[in-house]
This record gives sequence, C-alpha cells and structure tokens, in this order.
Amino acid sequence: MIPYSTQSIGEDDISALSEVLRSNYLTQGKEVEAFEEEIASYIGVKHAITFNSATSALHGAYNVANLSNDDEILTTPISFVATSNMAIECGAKPIFCDVKLDGNIDEKFIERAITKKTKAIVPVDFSGRSVEMDKILEVAKKHNLLVINDASHAFGSEYKGSKVGSHADMTIFSFHAIKPFTTGEGGCVVTNDDNYAKQLRLIRSHGMTKKQHWNSDMDSMGYNYRMTDFAAALGRSQLKKIDTFIEKRNEIARYYDERFKNHKLFTINTLPEHIKSTRHLYPIMLNPELHCPKEDIFVALQEKGIGVQVHYKPIYKNSFYEKLYGRQSLFVSEDFYRSELSIPCHQKMSLEDAEFVANTVLEVIESYGYRGCSF
Repeated sequence: MIPYSTQSIGEDDISALSEVLRSNYLTQGKEVEAFEEEIASYIGVKHAITFNSATSALHGAYNVANLSNDDEILTTPISFVATSNMAIECGAKPIFCDVKLDGNIDEKFIERAITKKTKAIVPVDFSGRSVEMDKILEVAKKHNLLVINDASHAFGSEYKGSKVGSHADMTIFSFHAIKPFTTGEGGCVVTNDDNYAKQLRLIRSHGMTKKQHWNSDMDSMGYNYRMTDFAAALGRSQLKKIDTFIEKRNEIARYYDERFKNHKLFTINTLPEHIKSTRHLYPIMLNPELHCPKEDIFVALQEKGIGVQVHYKPIYKNSFYEKLYGRQSLFVSEDFYRSELSIPCHQKMSLEDAEFVANTVLEVIESYGYRGCSF
C-alpha cells in the first residue's frame, strides 16, 4: 500500500534520538530551545514556541488572543476539527466561511461575515497551499482583527517569496508524523510579537516562571503542553532535510499535473507562480457524475494498493457541531467534500511509484465514468 502521506526517518534521525535518550535530559533540556531557534531562523521570524501538538499550539494561540465567551472567529470548515475545537474550548464561536475550489477560505466572504463579536480571522493553508494572505491581512487591518494562521499543512510553503508563518500575527504548524517533516507528535506557534511569545511560553508550562533556586511562581493559567527533548532532537534532524523533502513532493506533484491535465472526469488544482506548496496533500476533484460512485472508487483504489483519503468532511457536519449550532450548509464546501480525493504524494515515493499511482487512478476512475448518478 502506498499511503497518501508518510514520514521519512533516516539513520541520522535515529542517531539524533539515541543521543538524547542516552543523555540526562529527556525533557526541559537544551534541544527544545535549539529547535525553536532553528525554526525561527528558517521561517524568518523572531519567535518559535514549540508545543506537544498543533492542537495544543492552537489552544495556546487562542488563549493569547484572549478569546472568550461571545467572541467569534472566522474560519473555514475544510480543515481538521482542531482548528475550531480549540476556539470553542476557549468559549468562542467559530463562524464558517465558504471556500474556493482549491480548498482554501474564500477571502471575498470574510468581510461580510464580520460582526461586533469577531475577534480573529483563522485561515487554513489547505494541502500546503497558502491562502491569499495579502487580501486577508487587508480585511483584518481594516476591522482591527487578529490573523491566526493555521498552517498545519504548510511548514516550508511560501507566499510571494516569503515563508508561510512570516505574515500573520501568529501561525501554527504541525509536526505530526505524516506532515512534510515530523517530531512524531508536536507543533509550534511562530510570531514576531514579544508579548505573545512570552505568554505562549507560560501557557505551555503551567503558567510558571522560575525565580531563584527552588522558587517558582505560577502567575497565570497554564498547561503541560511542553515538547520533549527527544521530539525536538528528531525535529532538528528532520529540519535539515525539509527543503529536500518538499522538492521531492513537488516533483511527484509536477508529474501528476502533467498526467492529469485536462482530464474529462476530474480536475486538479495547479499552483499560481506566487505560491510554493509543501504538497502535504495532492487532491483531485471528481466531476459531479462521479460523486455517487465516489465510495466505490475509494475502495477500488485501496484494494489496488493506493492509500487514498478524503480531506475533509466540513467541520459543521460533525454531530457535535450540529448539536451545538444546528445544521449548516455552505455550497462550495459541500461540493468540495463530494469531489475531493487525496492521492499519494510524499518524499518516500519514486517516479515509478507515481507512475503506478497515476496509471491506477486513471484506470479506476475511467472504469466508473459511465455510471454517473441516478436520482
């Protein structure tokens, strides 16, 4: 089975982990601080604050933004549930804006959704493709809103020549196992704001600061969201290879672009020149006549060794959200969900693997092209 995404662990990564495991510090040593400095340098920001997951990083960022009861965030339903879950955990309400056919929030819907309760815009860089950040920042500035970018798919992506993470007030990255590089579990927040960075470091470690000798003081609410030193060591080793990993993913994606262009049964999302993507996902968009047999196509591809997945069911369609806010519907988001299928695209693949995937995808999809939907 060729998975849609996977980690790539080498002997250098194992050696880096082993060194920490043989040391005196498995946590709260020097690896985390070194990792944070390297992340900040790579992205081009002042601060990187690591967490034990991107979910806890989101929770930290929302806390720093002082989200509370009656506040609203504007975000996308085409994301993993953590993006909005952590806002709810802080007492805020997620307001979902519709998306474009590339899976990213449609910036033209943001301004019309702003109310007196709106506190922040939370765009998500779906599949590693940056949102149109300039337009979002323009709206945020006009209405005095924060921009908290959930770039969990996009570490190493670029927007107009600058790394994703260098534009928003705070940006969250994920280092989960199947992301372009990994610490196993893990995440971080990057920011240029000194105060946000200070608060984030408190939030991830019980709200405590060390005074002198044994004396510590808890002066704000916090959690145990710290990253371990062995996770940071793995991250430091992986970070050295991130550009190579991303280039390999883009090599596979370019091959697919050429094989799939102008197909009559599905479309692909090509990248504009001002965006460089990590290619965390390679989505194909099935035409409406294939929406009904989509599940059969999914199963057939799995049976042939192609580890496809669907990203994502709109968040508001989950039972928790329906119970909390009632049923919702956004036209393009619903269409995107019916259409999207993620096929394998990662750094462990060869071009021969990509050829096998492309041939199999074309064979299976074309075998279902005659069925359509009957109502």
